[in-house]
Amino acid sequence: MKQCFGYIRVSTPKQGEGVSLQEQMDDIRVFASRHNLEVIDWFEEQQTAAKSGRPVFNRMLKQLQRGQASGLIMHKIDRSARNLRDWSIVTELPDQGIDVYVATESLDFTTRGGRLTADMLAVIAADYIRNLRDETKKGIRGRLKQGLYPGRAPLGYLNNGKGLPKTPCPEKAPLILEAYKLYDTRQYSLRSLLQAMTDRGLRNLNGHPLSLHGLETILKNPFYAGIIEVKRTGETFQGIHDPIVPMALWQRLQDLKAGRCGPKRTRHNHLFRGLFRCGLCARPMSPERQKGSVYYRCQEPSCQTKTVREDVLEDAICRALASYELTPESASKLARRWNTEQAKLTDANRKTSLELRIATTEQHLSRAADLLIANTLDEAVYLEKKREANLLLAALREELQKLPDPADIAADHAEVIELMKSLMRLYQMLNPDEKRVFIENTLSNRTIVGKQPCFEPSPWVRHVKNGSYVSFGDPSRHTDRTFRPPEAIKRLFEQYSEDLEKD
Repeated sequence: MKQCFGYIRVSTPKQGEGVSLQEQMDDIRVFASRHNLEVIDWFEEQQTAAKSGRPVFNRMLKQLQRGQASGLIMHKIDRSARNLRDWSIVTELPDQGIDVYVATESLDFTTRGGRLTADMLAVIAADYIRNLRDETKKGIRGRLKQGLYPGRAPLGYLNNGKGLPKTPCPEKAPLILEAYKLYDTRQYSLRSLLQAMTDRGLRNLNGHPLSLHGLETILKNPFYAGIIEVKRTGETFQGIHDPIVPMALWQRLQDLKAGRCGPKRTRHNHLFRGLFRCGLCARPMSPERQKGSVYYRCQEPSCQTKTVREDVLEDAICRALASYELTPESASKLARRWNTEQAKLTDANRKTSLELRIATTEQHLSRAADLLIANTLDEAVYLEKKREANLLLAALREELQKLPDPADIAADHAEVIELMKSLMRLYQMLNPDEKRVFIENTLSNRTIVGKQPCFEPSPWVRHVKNGSYVSFGDPSRHTDRTFRPPEAIKRLFEQYSEDLEKD
């Protein structure tokens, strides 16, 4: 009785839970008993045969070539191989003295006609896989164009079945949003944010604590802002799922991460570390503690700028902030001017403006697709332009949905004016980390020349001081082109507004 190996296979572990493997094994046993063959070992695999590199299949071939069996029994041709590379190895076995049998087919591998028939069946199996792959890709792309994500829901979302959008998880979605907001404060590094979110109970899809890479993936995934991105191609699609994170917040974090300007934790957490440069040689002013005081020093030996004490810097900052503040008279004048200008603007005007920008962006995207079809535009450039357009469209549509009413804008105007009336007092109330955020968003071009601190008001401070029109509630791009107060300053003001009123 000839000793043979039996090879059975399914494409996925989920299929392995069914009856397919047992049915294949039963058919091979019946075939073996009819042809006086003995199956001495079974090789069971739960992996697709569309690609080469199956570990169980390769191990079986090595044992056959070592003479541990004299034959191989397969259930069907497509169970052994659905790619022609692996099939070519199987067809070489008879030349090595190893008999090959197919339990469901009457194929004689010792004859030319039998091997030709087997080769034709293998080609058909390979073609079936190619066609199936193309049809699968077509179906996936169709889902993506509909705004549906066909893969497993990212952390913070729930799967609802085929043809349905993902929905935010009531338990994890708020934690995802909180992670974005905490990192946006610029008071957390990735490692400290990871610890903070672990303490709050955020876990991965397997219920384990997040890794640093997992947290970084969350912070850069545009799916949370409503955009589906295909990593392999870089192509983006507008999703129909509910975003967890506002597009403006998501884009702000990408700008922050791209600039590598996140906070750095050092042993000595000096107040103005990294905020000032030498005005003569442009080198950073490095802090060091000497005799109980902190000094900021230019490290260039030949530079005329040497050192300046931290308290001298802080006094200069307080004087500058006081000079930027609005007086009661100028605040009243500015409020009347803004109210007059606001009365000229209607909700219809702002809505029409946003709708026009959306239509223009969609036209640009359509034009780019036409150029791609005409081979005028490189595909890589098109994908990048499409990504930028989709992000902009998501931001504009978000602004359109959150279009404020005149009452909200009037309240924002009052908030801006109150903030500008109390810049120095607000700064003095902040803790060191908050002071750093405040200075970064309020003062620009921060240098030291000799022993003299030099800086300018940030654009939003200068434009409010000059009476330019701003509003927290106005639609705007994620970049600061309307010279409105940054979100970080707004949050600090709201946090300490009650204490400012008491003073």
